[in-house]
Amino acid sequence: MTTPPTSITPEWPPPAGPSAAVSFARGLWRVAAADVSAGNRATLLRDGAATFDAMLGAMQHARHTIDLECYIFRGADDVGQRFVQAMLDAVRRGVRVRLLVDWIGGRDTPRRTWKQLRTGGVDVRIFNPLGFRAWLGLLPRDHRKVLVTDGKVGVTGGIGIGEQWRMGGVGPKQKPWRDTAVLVQGPAAEAMERAFDTMWLRAIGQGPTRREQRRMVRAARNSWIDFAEAPPALVGIVEGEPGRFRISRALDVQASAARERLWIATAYFIPAFGVVEALKGAARDGVDVRVLVPGRNDHPWVNSYAASYYPALLHNGVRIWEWEGEMMHAKTTVMDGVITRIGSTDFNPLGAAINYELDAIVGDRDFGAQAEAMFLADLEQSREVKPQPSRLSRALSGVRRGAGGR
Repeated sequence: MTTPPTSITPEWPPPAGPSAAVSFARGLWRVAAADVSAGNRATLLRDGAATFDAMLGAMQHARHTIDLECYIFRGADDVGQRFVQAMLDAVRRGVRVRLLVDWIGGRDTPRRTWKQLRTGGVDVRIFNPLGFRAWLGLLPRDHRKVLVTDGKVGVTGGIGIGEQWRMGGVGPKQKPWRDTAVLVQGPAAEAMERAFDTMWLRAIGQGPTRREQRRMVRAARNSWIDFAEAPPALVGIVEGEPGRFRISRALDVQASAARERLWIATAYFIPAFGVVEALKGAARDGVDVRVLVPGRNDHPWVNSYAASYYPALLHNGVRIWEWEGEMMHAKTTVMDGVITRIGSTDFNPLGAAINYELDAIVGDRDFGAQAEAMFLADLEQSREVKPQPSRLSRALSGVRRGAGGR
């Protein structure tokens, strides 16, 4: 009589070797077409002030190139003027500076600022202005927030160039928006630069068409990398593109691989059914699933719509918090304190399927521990949403109270 094989739970991070059951690099390539690199240094940045200082410091030390891509660029306010001056100073040092701004996000910048930049030698492009083209140019938008200097230092996250990340802009008691970014030094910055180059070509009308893109074939790079052998931090750059659903699929992988914790912060929470099912399934399987959303939103209707998802999520064990500050704008995910996502993608149809987005996914225990500590600190300033009894439960409760009274 043969003894049946015992069940083996896959290790996380995976063991070394080609037989590893789970591979961070291979998984990211297969679900999100993202090449992972090792030997990066990742620094967690909290809120606008720290992020602006890091970005301006990188621009000040740039010697060859500065590439800045923004959804929100308010070049006339104090924050915007600091970046305008930093770009002009860099050009005077002989640095090639390119600025790519989405048309909708740059509407508040006056013409004199664009003229000042162009006259000063900055190469400025506006992405997808209104015109007689598909969707009249309204969609898709370039929702990315990316800075790359010299192909060696990159910054991405949810933070745009504007005063709301320094002084606020929602409600009577204005406070800086809560947001998160990551500074990456190492080969992942080159991947961010390649992503910028692709968007730049699209903006100037030289990028591949949608049909050409569907036919392009690119082999995987570094898909064999795993935690056991590669020096930290492992970083994959996920380029969100219309119709690709890359970040949603990456979340599905995280939800299926999570063994203990899956903590998400998202500003505009209108998730696809697949995302909802992944979160519910992980929670029912014993994973500590938490979602942090704004209590006050610069688009108030989003909160009302997001609340319609609460009952199903709460009923399945997902815990939800609402930020009690002015505006929680971060877009982050932390899985088991090992895998951390920081970028521009919110879990809604625009972020998942329509706009151009960019996210950095960091595989590193020390960085994950910092991200978890930041998330727990945010929960201290938030209110947990409690499940409400159903109409049937309230009715039955009333019957029981009535019976007991008699």
